[in-house]
Amino acid sequence: MLLLLQYTLIFASILLLVALGGCFSEHSGVINLGLEGIMVIGALGGALMMRNMPAGASAFVIVLLTLLAAIVFGMAYSALLAVACINFKADQTIVGTALNMLGTAAATVLVKAINTAADPNNHSATIEYVEQKKAFIHYFGSFEFNWFMVIAVVILVLAYLTLYKTKFGLRLMACGEHPQAASSVGISVYKMRWSGVLISGLLGGLGGICYILAGVSQWQFEYGVAGFGFLALAVMIFGQWKPTRIALAALLFGLFRALSNVYFGISFLSALNIPGTVYNMMPYIVSLIVLALTSKKSRAPKAEGIPYDKGMR
Repeated sequence: MLLLLQYTLIFASILLLVALGGCFSEHSGVINLGLEGIMVIGALGGALMMRNMPAGASAFVIVLLTLLAAIVFGMAYSALLAVACINFKADQTIVGTALNMLGTAAATVLVKAINTAADPNNHSATIEYVEQKKAFIHYFGSFEFNWFMVIAVVILVLAYLTLYKTKFGLRLMACGEHPQAASSVGISVYKMRWSGVLISGLLGGLGGICYILAGVSQWQFEYGVAGFGFLALAVMIFGQWKPTRIALAALLFGLFRALSNVYFGISFLSALNIPGTVYNMMPYIVSLIVLALTSKKSRAPKAEGIPYDKGMR
């Protein structure tokens, strides 16, 4: 059961980070369906930083530089969504889908090119970070503590305070509800929407590096992030775009995702003789059921997905 708790917390941390990123973007009025691709690119930035870390670097330096690399890559990739959807008013759903497809493909090609340049016989899309991963992990007996658990809680508190207790957050949400009214009192809708999308890139990048560090010491980028970006969207919707509810939803979905990793170690579950693939499917099945039951009561920001036009009233 301790192992179940450990995996639940780490998977919930990933979902929480990415879902909060989507929450900021949608509160600004931009639907970010590209969270999956942003996670992959953020993970790529962090993994490349760990791979090229100088020998003997301290744990603090490893953690700091890895997080910064993931943030920079995630924000840079999310800027593509901002340019296309805010400045050029492109369809947000199509652009987000394209970013998801491009993210995994671009990361795979880039990593293969880097590996081949270092070793002509190595054509894999894998990056190893065995020693560097240890900087993120601490053991308390048999419990594996990951620093991302703390980071997720800190960001949850900051997200709540930012959205509901600061001028920036209130202005951001105003741009997602009625951008014309916000503009009429001097708020720059374009700047607010850019801010929301870039924050989603920041948190999506952190979620990506957290995902690839969760269980293994190397990652094959052609695998992507196994649909966690879409799960995070389900968490965000189930959480009604509110940080505290998103945190509870992340714990629920994290629990079902963790079951696929540890069901064989839980006696009453292993006794059921249910195939492992069923447990792997559970978080996605649960997301479909939850969204089907709660979609009628969902209240998304009114102006999300609608390109801002100063001339509209």
